[in-house]
Amino acid sequence: MDSYADWLRARADGELRALLSARPELLAPVPADLTALAARAATPAAVSRALDRLDRFTLAALEAVLVLPPPVRPETLAGALDVTPGRAADAVDRLMRFGLVWVGGKGAADGAGDGALTAAPGVRQGLPHPAGLGPPVQEVFAGYPTERLAALVTDLQGEEPRGFADAARLLRRLAELLADPAPLVDAAGPEARAALDALAWGPPVGRVADARRAVRIDTAATPIERLLARGLLAAEDDRTVTLPREVALHLRGGRLFQDLPAEPPPLGPEPSGASRGEDMVVRAAAGEAFNAVRLTEELLERWGLEPPPVLRSGGLAVRDLRNAATLLDVPEWKAALLVEVAYAAGLLTRSGDLDGEWLPTPAYDLWLMRDTAGRWTELARGWLKSDRAAGLAGERDDRDRLINALSEAMVRSSAPATRRAALEILAGAERGAAVDADALRARLAWLRPRRGGPARDRLVGWTLREAAVLGLTGFGELAPFARDLLAGDDPEPGLEKHLPEPVDRILIQADLTAVAPGPLVTELSRELALAADVESTGGATVYRFTPESVRRALDAGRTAGDLTDLLTRHSATPLPQPLTYLIDDVARRHGHLRVGSLASYVRTDSPGTLDEILADRRSDALRLHRLAPTVLASSMHRAELLDGLRAMGLAPVAESPGGGVIVTRPDAQRAEPPPTAEIVRLRPDETADTSMITAAVRALRAGDEASRHGAEQARLRADAPSGDPPRSPAMATIERLRGAVDRGGRVWIGYLDQQGQASSRIVEPVRVEGGFLTGYDATRAAVHRFALHRITGVAELDEESGES
Repeated sequence: MDSYADWLRARADGELRALLSARPELLAPVPADLTALAARAATPAAVSRALDRLDRFTLAALEAVLVLPPPVRPETLAGALDVTPGRAADAVDRLMRFGLVWVGGKGAADGAGDGALTAAPGVRQGLPHPAGLGPPVQEVFAGYPTERLAALVTDLQGEEPRGFADAARLLRRLAELLADPAPLVDAAGPEARAALDALAWGPPVGRVADARRAVRIDTAATPIERLLARGLLAAEDDRTVTLPREVALHLRGGRLFQDLPAEPPPLGPEPSGASRGEDMVVRAAAGEAFNAVRLTEELLERWGLEPPPVLRSGGLAVRDLRNAATLLDVPEWKAALLVEVAYAAGLLTRSGDLDGEWLPTPAYDLWLMRDTAGRWTELARGWLKSDRAAGLAGERDDRDRLINALSEAMVRSSAPATRRAALEILAGAERGAAVDADALRARLAWLRPRRGGPARDRLVGWTLREAAVLGLTGFGELAPFARDLLAGDDPEPGLEKHLPEPVDRILIQADLTAVAPGPLVTELSRELALAADVESTGGATVYRFTPESVRRALDAGRTAGDLTDLLTRHSATPLPQPLTYLIDDVARRHGHLRVGSLASYVRTDSPGTLDEILADRRSDALRLHRLAPTVLASSMHRAELLDGLRAMGLAPVAESPGGGVIVTRPDAQRAEPPPTAEIVRLRPDETADTSMITAAVRALRAGDEASRHGAEQARLRADAPSGDPPRSPAMATIERLRGAVDRGGRVWIGYLDQQGQASSRIVEPVRVEGGFLTGYDATRAAVHRFALHRITGVAELDEESGES
């Protein structure tokens, strides 16, 4: 085959589907034909992403293809990498699946070629120093002036070059002289040898004081000058030197790699017979999953009533994060994680652009309607796909600025890929195996060597910590329902059966406490949180009733009868008298005073009560004066007057202008995400589905054919029926399209473009969602998206043309 595009063209459809599955970014958008696919696959960004997906051994095999003298075959690789032929063949198969190597030579399409492996276009540029080696002698010295090349060759061979000394001949002669650099290395001295050893295993580039100055062997003084004078180093510019490939291979003893494990490192010791069973793992993970859901709900309920402000930098203030941690009784890093997960799941957003607040979204109310397993699934999916690293909260950036939770400084583009890779490693571990962070980092360094470093190592540690908090792992092992989540399956059935059942009964005690033996049903949980304060949490939650908490429920519109009925209905024992006395006593005094606006006033049916207020010296600050025997007026606002009277031990209520009681509990607030904001859980997966890939391969084949034979013939082969485009009701249109997706059939549609022009299309539907039809358009030989509201009608193709 003459080109990479020709090699792609000769691949079977299954091999093209494998390529597009391995490199889904090549489908955005679907290329017009296979020539365009080859060009896109060779772009630096596409090559870099493909290289990032290779493990250490497969990447080494690709580097060997680049540095070994041609022709390179699988058996050649096996010898160079010191592995079995089968292991080398596996690496070649993976490289060909990724389209990073191809088989060149005439007759390769039918297997009759020489079978030599060639790196795909763009790969050499993506790996500038394969195997840590620099360019060969003839490449690295190609930038030298002819005069300097002639002087270098003269020094090395002891006489001036014979005949006409052009650059090409000088470079070939220099390569011959450096083919065995051992005598030159020995003559340069031990200090020079140490400098070469520092570059031998890569990178082959170093920085020196002055590399451009031409020196001769007899005048070289420093170790670097002695190396430059002997051609053991090549000057790239004034301060950069490069070690030629032939010299490096001599220093390495002919080896390409210093340490190349063909298999990944182990994840830890073999599981012992005393390992924890799967039941213990899943119960521990389910308990943490339930706790994460409970804490998220508690936090967002509070922020719906008392939202924290948005910082000018766009994040959450340290004070507000600390308050959230105190509210939830968790460390600050865990509070930051819960806040970030709620934001990633689309349950939390900021209101407005300036002076905004962090508020729950309307999606939070829908989230509350789901069961616990469904709520956890949304949180876990949001965390898994989020590009934000919660572990950064409270740290300093490279400019020594504080990194606040919910700020843009939390974004790390590699976070979702690292998170998923770490969890997939845990999923592949043996059941019962204890995988620590160091073993996980070592395995990941082998699987994805190009994206390593301290930043990824920290992300791996945070992933393990956060996975445990969110309930994806138990005792360091991935839970079965988390495995379902990673695989794209529904984790809810596997989680639901291990979650504690919500209870609707509480144990009320005479010391004015109530004990909830488990998670409460939603209605009881909200009402109890209104009428009592949480005193402690754990296996059971303890609530305490106080005059302030009972008044809070009365302020919210509940009556003494409502509270008594609620508690009687859900109490496992009769209500103790101290609690009924407390409710009745607070209710008897509640509303005895009425506060309104003059700025404000105080009204009561008992003049003696007002006499007592005016006689109390603490009322001086309230600026009260009597309007009538039963009415006091104040210049303070109503809310301030209410607080002042309550500070005096009274129990007033707010009154409306019509005399009714105002429910003073703050209304929960919500904020819509801005139109430009992208909720992480709604992002499409990076992997394309099978049907989309199949349609793309058909479009590529058709585009190739159309480019050779003309687009008109492609339209004729679509067999579009004659006559006007079909028409059908909107609901029937959607139903027929979905039926065609299920059957995998072709349909004839009428379509209006943006100018209102009608056209006929023959389409093989792939997906109907989000107001669009995605499918292979046979009349255009490409994959297209059609707006559903522009489709005038649908007809089964065999209905219109199958009879003829």
